[in-house]
Amino acid sequence: MNEIIALAIHDLKRVENAYTVTLATEPLPISDTAERVITTIYDLYNSRTSKSHGRFTTAEGSPTEGQVRDYVTSEEKDFIGLTSRMMEHLAREAGKKAASEGGHVFFSHFRREGSDFLLVTIITDKLSAALTGGDMKDVEHLDLEGFRFAGRINLTAWAQSQDRYLSFLKGKGNISDYFRDFLGCDSAILERKDTLNLVSALKDFTVAAEMKETEATAFLEDARGYLGRANKAREPVDFAAMANRLMPNDPTRLSAFLAHTDRQLNEGFVPNASAIKLLVRLTAKTDMWTVDFSREAVDKSIVRFDPSNKSLVLLGVPDALIDQMREQGMISD
Repeated sequence: MNEIIALAIHDLKRVENAYTVTLATEPLPISDTAERVITTIYDLYNSRTSKSHGRFTTAEGSPTEGQVRDYVTSEEKDFIGLTSRMMEHLAREAGKKAASEGGHVFFSHFRREGSDFLLVTIITDKLSAALTGGDMKDVEHLDLEGFRFAGRINLTAWAQSQDRYLSFLKGKGNISDYFRDFLGCDSAILERKDTLNLVSALKDFTVAAEMKETEATAFLEDARGYLGRANKAREPVDFAAMANRLMPNDPTRLSAFLAHTDRQLNEGFVPNASAIKLLVRLTAKTDMWTVDFSREAVDKSIVRFDPSNKSLVLLGVPDALIDQMREQGMISD
């Protein structure tokens, strides 16, 4: 459940190749309708694939982090002042690329599950019709499902100096670059880290989907094959395409799971070969031993776990290993 702290709506308009800003003078009242709209936008944003995650850039010329810091540290919490300054920067960045027709720019500061967030979304009006007194009339309403530009700052994670606290919709091509630059997001891709995050999420999905062990192994093996081919071809990861390949009968279930903003999964990176292997292999190491085996070995009881004494039993030990142990006097005939 979202606890809304402050709301503001300003307008960004495009006239030919120039952008003008119409600023609100007061915050938007927090009504039941406003809460429903923000909740809908938040849920839709979470469900969208093709998001990029990162942190504020350290490059000169980006004012967003400083503007947010002034708001957070101020006792007055001037939300209209913050969002008005952000709108000026948004108009400048939009003018550099002429990438949008503009629209209503929603700013929402809300609290959810103990964390504070700032959500920014550009929403346009949509024409529809309504029956009134037996007559049909044109009406305009907010096209909540049609937004293409949105970003979210996890203010709590930012204050804690976490690695990733900022996200935005990437869209196709470079159309969303201006929104990235407006937010001041540095989303540099780290292939191994991003692959490890995806591997962890795919394993979590098998648990959330309540897959049986053999079903989970087959799913993860299929994912390993898909990502392995992408690695060899140097093709970037696309969650929607991967979901269609791995779950052709219900791809939205997987894509929605991966798309959730809190998972902070980037797209557009080439999978790391060594990290992909961890989808179907389990490894551990202590000062006394190292072990590496596949999920299939567990499924086929070639590797067995005894919970009573936290021990593993390995079957089918190769003769070469037995010979080494015999030569060093560890075992006898």
